[in-house]
Amino acid sequence: MARDFKKRGSIVTRRTAEQLREDAVAIWNAGVHAVLGDQLVKNFVRWDEDQLWLGDEWLDLSGFDRLVVVGGGKAGGAMAIGLEEALRPVSKPIEMKGLLNIPEGCNRPTEWIELHEARPPGVNEPTTQGVEGTGKMLDWIQALGPRDWCVVLLSGGGSALLPAPLEGISLEDKLQTTRFLSGQGANIEQLNTVRKSLSRIKGGGLAQACTAGRLDTLVVSDVLGDPLDVIASGPTVPNTKGPADALKILHKFDPNRTELPANIYRSLEDSQANSGSPSSPLGSHHGSTHIIGNLAMAVDAAGIEAERRGYSHAMDCAREMEGTAESVGTHHARLAWRMRHDCGPDCLITGGEPVVQLAPSENRGKGGRNQQLVLAALEELRQMASVETPASTFATTGICLLSGGTDGEDGPTTAAGGWIDSEVEASIKSQGLDVMTALKQNDAFPLLEAADGLLHTGPTHTNVCDLRVVVVDRIETDPEAT
Repeated sequence: MARDFKKRGSIVTRRTAEQLREDAVAIWNAGVHAVLGDQLVKNFVRWDEDQLWLGDEWLDLSGFDRLVVVGGGKAGGAMAIGLEEALRPVSKPIEMKGLLNIPEGCNRPTEWIELHEARPPGVNEPTTQGVEGTGKMLDWIQALGPRDWCVVLLSGGGSALLPAPLEGISLEDKLQTTRFLSGQGANIEQLNTVRKSLSRIKGGGLAQACTAGRLDTLVVSDVLGDPLDVIASGPTVPNTKGPADALKILHKFDPNRTELPANIYRSLEDSQANSGSPSSPLGSHHGSTHIIGNLAMAVDAAGIEAERRGYSHAMDCAREMEGTAESVGTHHARLAWRMRHDCGPDCLITGGEPVVQLAPSENRGKGGRNQQLVLAALEELRQMASVETPASTFATTGICLLSGGTDGEDGPTTAAGGWIDSEVEASIKSQGLDVMTALKQNDAFPLLEAADGLLHTGPTHTNVCDLRVVVVDRIETDPEAT
């Protein structure tokens, strides 16, 4: 813990580089632990005095013969366990079965909900295994009746884990489209608008297919602002964007129609001609959609841990797209520098999700947006230090800046993200590692790996965007000192 003492009118708060790093990781972990899927579900689905509650709503199970659980996402395994535990006290005999698509490495022992590994770890793209699992879910929910209850569990990564291409479109066609848009810098809203228009399950398609008497959806949000139609591409809510919107996005990134398969355009134009409105009826079943976890909850929990560790913290949770990882990293570097040298908070906790403008494939290395962010922050701190501090002083002295994906995955790497501090900077300098080249080539992973600046967590069983923590050690003026 930090140690304070008075000296000649100042308070010197002594936090070593090791202490700063330990605190930053602990604060980050506290945020992630607050949004673990199993606990979020158990907090929302409760058995109390022989009654089942969904949030503030009491549910009479005597009206149901079957419960079918479907869905997918990076938190799917944990959410399944939470739901099984919440329903374990149910005494009424009711048939229960479930199927969720999850990434490999996220499987956990369950009782009656099957967890189907639908994609390799670190590869956030749909697969034939995902198509197989989604097809089975559609078969199940189309066979339900008015005395059946369907629960859909959704979390970040659900778009890639729940593929169901329209007739006439192959999975490879969709993959080519998504890869192209991602490579051109399309954000998650743009990607999901196109994916929804090319899917049988996204954009309200699951709800349209479901014939159960009641349909409830529990969501762990990985999208800024929690728009229900964007999270996992909104399989159970009305579609606010249609094929016309998808065509506009494609025209922006492929104006000459030379980069994508012709049947992608043909399918969207056919859908546009056959639909009068992007929003369509979702069936007559009762029930609703509930956000049970999001980035704001993680930021708040991280703030509580920062306060427990003796920091005066400031918090900010983005509700819309932030821009590039480089710009966000630069902004955090400037805030870190100010925190280190001025009065005010000595801990900053932010949440968001920037984008990365990818380098040409022939020059592109290995990294993720969080790793790109911390390297951009390091470069900005170096530039600031070059004009304001002695050459012998590291730019990150008294600063630790950490950024990580709450799902434990940062791009196609084995790390959740990374951090910078004086030890990482010293290692980069001693090895002669080129930060600017790594940034230009999206090659942050090997550089941070060599400098011991990677955050490794493995799958966290949740996903609520990215969480950043900045902590500083500094000298503050003591107005009471004599």
